[in-house]
Amino acid sequence: MLKILGLLVALLLATILLIVIVGYSLPRDHVAARAILLRQPPAAVFALISTFKDEPLWRPDVQQVEMLPERDGHTRFIEKSRNGTMPFEMEESAPPLRMATRIDGKNLPFGGRWIFEISPTAEGCRLNITERGEVYNPVFRFVSRFILGYTGTLDRYLSSVAKKFGENAVPVEGTVSDQ
Repeated sequence: MLKILGLLVALLLATILLIVIVGYSLPRDHVAARAILLRQPPAAVFALISTFKDEPLWRPDVQQVEMLPERDGHTRFIEKSRNGTMPFEMEESAPPLRMATRIDGKNLPFGGRWIFEISPTAEGCRLNITERGEVYNPVFRFVSRFILGYTGTLDRYLSSVAKKFGENAVPVEGTVSDQ
């Protein structure tokens, strides 16, 4: 019995070590892009995604948004969810076509930037989000790459936008933004 327990402990430790080694071998940075087509004008989509305080009304994963004082003219806020709190800063705003937000926290296992681009179409618009992510912790790198994937959060966000407008848009591969 002790031999089996010892083997199980050794297997568990080897698995953890393998996850850490693989995590360290993965790049810290990643880029992912997803998009949806909407039957809405760009201004309506921009108004929705840039009114951060109202996110809990249409994003099921966000329980509360606390607006913070601006810093250097940039809007700042904290999203609160069942997974904890995440501080953000809006780095760029060019209504109704472009916006960029960045995770604004220190000592987090990850960070990064989302670039929102809204392009007019004949039927409405296309909302494209590019995630330029950074995962500092090697275990989180492993989990992000092999378990969660890089597009899950983008897809949930885009699906929530579509649902808010009463649409069934399905996220597809997006176009990577240069900045």
